[in-house]
Amino acid sequence: MDSKVLIIIPTYNERENIEKIVKQITGKGFYLLVIDDNSPDGTGEILDKLQITNDKLQIIHREKKLGLGTAYIQGFKWALQKDFDFIFTMDADFSHSPDYLPDFLKKLADFDLVIGSRYVRGGGVRNWPIQRKFISRCGNFYAKTILQYSVNDSTSGFMGFRRQVLENMNLDEVKSEGYGFLIEMKYRTYKLGCKIHEYPIVFADRIQGMSKISKKIIWEAIFLVWKLCRQIK
Repeated sequence: MDSKVLIIIPTYNERENIEKIVKQITGKGFYLLVIDDNSPDGTGEILDKLQITNDKLQIIHREKKLGLGTAYIQGFKWALQKDFDFIFTMDADFSHSPDYLPDFLKKLADFDLVIGSRYVRGGGVRNWPIQRKFISRCGNFYAKTILQYSVNDSTSGFMGFRRQVLENMNLDEVKSEGYGFLIEMKYRTYKLGCKIHEYPIVFADRIQGMSKISKKIIWEAIFLVWKLCRQIK
């Protein structure tokens, strides 16, 4: 693999999934940076043991739970300092399959941002209750309508960036968390005039561990959409 590719995964209480996801990603030849927020379930300790025999695994241990957005921003800055060419974001719980990564990377030859999208032809979700499907669909339609851009899956956490996108973005201005952070990164990329591609994925709900989604995160995303319209021209 000629280009330097980094996958960034934030973790909090992922002991059931972390060893498997690390082995699958690094087994495909990718570098992996895991940012752990001092998980009380011992995720960080498992990572330290894995790193002893895995030179493609890097770990940042944070003192407490500081949120998804700050973890990714820290990871992006680390990736740029280490001269990675392509930087990916994904979840630790296998809702984003590592099997998509090679195809994402191929698409980044022609696009600046590739989004793993549930809401384009060929994409979808698995094991979701009707209520969650409805909320997700409505939330993404809402974001697409208010922001007036063409992205169908604004809340997808599975993304691949060319390093130039992150270099040209003021990462210190990105302050949102949760779904809001995912929307903001896509919108800022769009406003930079970058080429965006939505690659169809099937999102499988987590089997192991607990979901981190809360009503607070959802409401933050709703209000953030209007804020982005005013702030980013």
